[in-house]
Amino acid sequence: MADQKKLVEEITSMKEDFAQWYTDVVKKAELIDYASVKGCMVIKPAGYALWENIQKELDKRFKETGVENVYMPLFIPESLLQREKDHVEGFAPEVAWVTHGGLEPLTERLCVRPTSETLFCDFYKDEVHSYRDLPKLYNQWCSVVRWEKTTRPFLRSREFLWQEGHTVHATAEDAQARTIQMLNVYADFCEQVLAIPVIKGRKTDKEKFAGAEATYTIEALMHDGQALQSGTSHNFGDGFARAFGIQYTDKDNTMKFCHQTSWGMSTRIIGGIIMVHGDDSGLKLPPRIAPVQAVVIPIQQKKEGVMDCAASLADRLKAAGVRAKLDDSDKSPGFKFAEQEMRGIPVRVEIGPKDMEAGKCVAVRRDTGEKIDIALDELEKKIPELLEAIQKNMFEMALKHREEHTYKATEYAEFCDLIENKPGFVKAMWCGDRACEDKIKDDTRATSRCMPFEQEQLSDKCICCGKPANKMVYWGRAY
Repeated sequence: MADQKKLVEEITSMKEDFAQWYTDVVKKAELIDYASVKGCMVIKPAGYALWENIQKELDKRFKETGVENVYMPLFIPESLLQREKDHVEGFAPEVAWVTHGGLEPLTERLCVRPTSETLFCDFYKDEVHSYRDLPKLYNQWCSVVRWEKTTRPFLRSREFLWQEGHTVHATAEDAQARTIQMLNVYADFCEQVLAIPVIKGRKTDKEKFAGAEATYTIEALMHDGQALQSGTSHNFGDGFARAFGIQYTDKDNTMKFCHQTSWGMSTRIIGGIIMVHGDDSGLKLPPRIAPVQAVVIPIQQKKEGVMDCAASLADRLKAAGVRAKLDDSDKSPGFKFAEQEMRGIPVRVEIGPKDMEAGKCVAVRRDTGEKIDIALDELEKKIPELLEAIQKNMFEMALKHREEHTYKATEYAEFCDLIENKPGFVKAMWCGDRACEDKIKDDTRATSRCMPFEQEQLSDKCICCGKPANKMVYWGRAY
């Protein structure tokens, strides 16, 4: 058990230092390593396997809505980026520039894409001619670069992986419908696959995407009470279309400007999985996204028949559709148990001589630690059932945590006290004035997370200035 204790001790307690706990987990679970380029990370196999599963699940959902994948260049000419004023101003502080090609200075600087709106717009202006060409529903999987000052693995790095959807439509109504449709795709994915409950709503004008008419978001609450913007969907109206000349000939033979949307989710969501579900033993992965759903650990593996039996169980699980793995290393069982827990594998299946004699194995749940005897001839039935139970329980536990850390405030002193002393979401009314939003941030370091679709009239006055208010907002400190 010494090995097991040592492994756990190497992870700082959440209560002691949540930030250090997070860093310990991503490093100890071998999700990432630090790169020689400051602010960038190496995503190791365990971390990339998570991203592959996220990509697979999202891509399937996108394609079910008619979306097709494309790929745009990495570089954006400076003149192209300048075409949409609000957009370029919003990204200017984070842009990385290429000034030389080999030894020769470039005649025009190239931006390393922080996002690809301008590239898609430049493409669409020549792709769209008639109403018959619409809609265009494109998405790309790629990396982007934003020169962040303060970085943390997954949550904020100078280069990160994501998908960015860019669609173009004939009418404002079609664009708005697509914007909300994709937000719902993200919300369903987070709740059904990642077991992360989210709040759906609209961003304030201060917090919306640069150049967007409206930005919609899904917001999740982390274990430490801070919020994480987990996916966004933007309605661009016809602003980009006017800047780039994206027009089409309508059925009445008149020229009209298109309406566009953009929507994205990045590797930041892996940080969300860690911070919503993890504990002091390490990761805790929801079964539907876990690269390995069950690990088979032989006990007294040198005893005759044990290893063969363990290998057989792993093979049977794989044949039943479970992502299973056999741990046949020469580490001690205690170390293997702690390693399985630290890596977040949902189920551990133990098999030893006594279990074989009794015709059973022992399944241990990562979410609760519960040990369950399973008859060997029921393995293919019971393990998938157990994985579904774990998936459901992890969502319910995350939802319970969010509900217990969501508060209401109707007076400003109460609001400030909650933000400072009760980490979580605080629901409060807002008059819609940017000055109040700025004051709240200055006073509390909390920002508006979203104006939820499900509104509540907590009072008739703004939490900050006391003027009439009819917008309820979720506020909180955020990553």
